[in-house]
Amino acid sequence: MNNTKKIVALLGAGLLIVLTGCSNSNSAATIGKTEIPTATVQGTINDILKERTKVDTKGMNLVTGVELNTNAIRFHVVSVLFDDVAEKIKMKVTDAEIAARRKTILEQIGSEKELPTALVNAQIAQKDFPRYIRTILIAEKLGNAMQAQGDTSTDGSGIAKLLVAMGKEQKVKLNPRYGTWDYDNANIVPAADNATVKK
Repeated sequence: MNNTKKIVALLGAGLLIVLTGCSNSNSAATIGKTEIPTATVQGTINDILKERTKVDTKGMNLVTGVELNTNAIRFHVVSVLFDDVAEKIKMKVTDAEIAARRKTILEQIGSEKELPTALVNAQIAQKDFPRYIRTILIAEKLGNAMQAQGDTSTDGSGIAKLLVAMGKEQKVKLNPRYGTWDYDNANIVPAADNATVKK
């Protein structure tokens, strides 16, 4: 679980995309023709916070406030970019593949009963878990395809370049309430008034 989370986090942080303000306040971000509603991002945050109240979080390093907001919007933007890359090269991820990976994850953590705690520790919303798995599968398939073509990178930089190109092609735009894009560090700089979520 932690390894797959790190893959998406790494690739999300490595996106060199142009993020500008969305004119629609109900839109958290737009990627080409795909709109991510603010309600979707807030739903992710609410789900994560709700699930934290149901499990023992002692010893977990859980983010809150600005960092939680930023992680939530980043996840949704990155997952759409992965979908766009997969669509462009006609790469498919089936429901059966998602179900199989979910089964593998359950075997790794012990049982279905352990899933809520594992998701809280990984800071993944339950409702986003299938999409998270889909994104991981796309990332893995892209990595395998690039290795077959001679890419020897092991740090995700090869895949990040694909996402960089797709982000520029699709003209990603971010609602200012979630911050601005830091071109030097390739990450989101949260808005000063973005700390609206509390543990």
